[in-house]
Amino acid sequence: MRRQRGAAALGLSAASVLLLGATPVARLDVAVDQVRSAKGMLRVCLTADPDNFPACVDDADAVTRSIPAGTHALSFAGLPRGTYAIAVIHDENNNAKLDTFAGIPREGFGFSRNPPIRFGAPRFTAARFTLAGDADRQQIRMRYIL
Repeated sequence: MRRQRGAAALGLSAASVLLLGATPVARLDVAVDQVRSAKGMLRVCLTADPDNFPACVDDADAVTRSIPAGTHALSFAGLPRGTYAIAVIHDENNNAKLDTFAGIPREGFGFSRNPPIRFGAPRFTAARFTLAGDADRQQIRMRYIL
């Protein structure tokens, strides 16, 4: 009987340690405004890695989603709390990339916190936000140049 209590106590202690080390999780709701048409897809990239923003190509931890352009909202559940940035492209021709002409985007794009756009994509620091509570919301305005 004592052995069982010891094992149970050990199991309880291990569970307590696991819970103490667990990362708190949160939900992020994203709304995308001013999408010029329902053609194609919205390609969304959520990253915590400044070196892989906005492309997220080499970021194994990035969360990417593709949703129909007629859908203007999505949610990310179970995210660890921390600092993130979001990049969105409106892939109107569904070729899985942002089309450009002479370096100028021909399709829409947007970023978390809607930073000003000068020459090229904003830096991670301009688009970053902190997910600190149980839930947060980002509203992204799409921009079109051509």
